Amino acid sequence: MRGLVVKTPATKYAMVSHLAPTFNRAAGATDPEINTIFRLLEQFEAEYGIDLLHYNDPRQGIYHVVGPEQGITLPGLLVAGTDSHMTTHGGVGALGFSVGYEETIHILAHDAVWSYAMLPILIEIWDEVPFGMSPKDLSLDVVRRIGANGGLNCCVEFAGSAVSRLSVEGRMTLCNLMVEAGARAAIVAPDDKTMDYLHDRPSAPRDQDWDKALEYWRGLTVDSDAEFLRRYSFSAADLEPLVSWGTTTEHVIPVTGVVPEPSTAPTDAAAGDWRTALDYMGLQPGRPIEGLPMDQVFIGSCTNGRIEDLRAAAAVLKNRQAVIPGLVVPGSTPVKKQAECEGLDRIFLNSGLQWGEAGCSMCFGHHDSIVPPGQRCASTTNRSFPGRQGPGSRTHLMSPAMAAAAAVSGRIVDVRKIKPEGQA
Repeated sequence: MRGLVVKTPATKYAMVSHLAPTFNRAAGATDPEINTIFRLLEQFEAEYGIDLLHYNDPRQGIYHVVGPEQGITLPGLLVAGTDSHMTTHGGVGALGFSVGYEETIHILAHDAVWSYAMLPILIEIWDEVPFGMSPKDLSLDVVRRIGANGGLNCCVEFAGSAVSRLSVEGRMTLCNLMVEAGARAAIVAPDDKTMDYLHDRPSAPRDQDWDKALEYWRGLTVDSDAEFLRRYSFSAADLEPLVSWGTTTEHVIPVTGVVPEPSTAPTDAAAGDWRTALDYMGLQPGRPIEGLPMDQVFIGSCTNGRIEDLRAAAAVLKNRQAVIPGLVVPGSTPVKKQAECEGLDRIFLNSGLQWGEAGCSMCFGHHDSIVPPGQRCASTTNRSFPGRQGPGSRTHLMSPAMAAAAAVSGRIVDVRKIKPEGQA
C-alpha cells in the first residue's frame, strides 16, 4: 500500500474465490505459491482491518455470489472488484464494475477512482420464457444476438416482462454474462423480488434503516425519458436450450442446430475467427451439436453456482447415473450448506458426480480441478476460450439442466427430452 492507509475499512472485503481448494479443505492449499498469497492476505487483514473471507470462513465463496447473498451488495451502490464478472452485482440493482490492481489501491486509500463514463444500452426482453429454459439460455441468447462487442465499454440496462419474471438469482446470471458482450456493467432495476431477496441478509439494513433503504430503492427505476446509445427489444418466446460450439461466448447455437459454416459468417474477419475456433474445438461445419460426446461435466461458477442452479441440475440427475465424470461446486459455503440441507449433495453423489467445496474451481482451470488436454467439458461457466479450463481443454457452455443431461447421456442432448424425476 506504499505507506497509505485504508479509508473506511468496514466497506472493504477480501474474498478467497479463485484459489480456494476444491477438495480436502481442512488440509489447506497444496500449492506453495497459493499459500504465500493466503499468508499475504492474512497480513493485509491484520494490518488494515479489512474483513477477509478465507477459504475456511463460513461465509466464503465466489464474491459475485457472496456479495448479494450477505447483503454486502445492495441496490444503488457502486461496487468495484478485481474480477471481470462484477457485472453480476447488477442483478440486485447495484452498479458493479471491475478494476485493475492499481485502481484497487486507489479505492482502498481514497474510496474513489477515476473512470470514464459508461454509455447506457437498454435491452428489453418480453414474453414468457418457455418451460424448461433457464436464465443461462436467456443470457447466452443476448450475447449471441448483440455479439462479443455489442456492449463494449457500456452499461447494459435490462427491462421487459421476461426480465421481471426472473428470480433475483436469475437476474444475476443474466447480468453476469454481459461482460462477455464487452459491457463494463449491467443492471436490473430493483423491485419487490429484490427487496424480498435482501430482507434479513446479514449485512443488509435493519429496522428503521431498512424502511429508509426501501424508500430509496423503490426510486431506482428506468426514467421514462432516459436516452440510450442503443435499444434492443427481444422476445423470449422461441428460446431453445443453447450450447457453445466455439471459443467465445457468442459462439452459441440452439441444441437443435448444427455447427456453422465459416463462409456464412457476417464478415471475413469473423469467418477467420470461426475457422480458428473450429480447428481448436475439433469440429466440422454442418455437424449437429446434439449427440457430440462429452468427456466430463462441471456445474458451478459465478454464473451458475447458486442454489436454484443446483436444484435445476439435481432435478435432472435424481435417480439417474452419470456415465462420464463430473464435478459440482457451489458458489458459496452458505449455498453448499443449503444444498446439503435439501439433500442435493446426495443426489449428485449418488449419480456418481463429485461434490466440491465452494469456489471458482474448474471454471478457470483451478490447480486441483482441470479439464485435461483435448477433452470436452459440458460446463455451466461463462467462458470457452482456448485453455480456459486447463491447457488444451475444450469447453461447451450450457445451462445447469443441460450439463446434468450431458452427465447422464455422455453427450450433448436436448434436456427437454429428459424429464425431471416425477414429471409425467
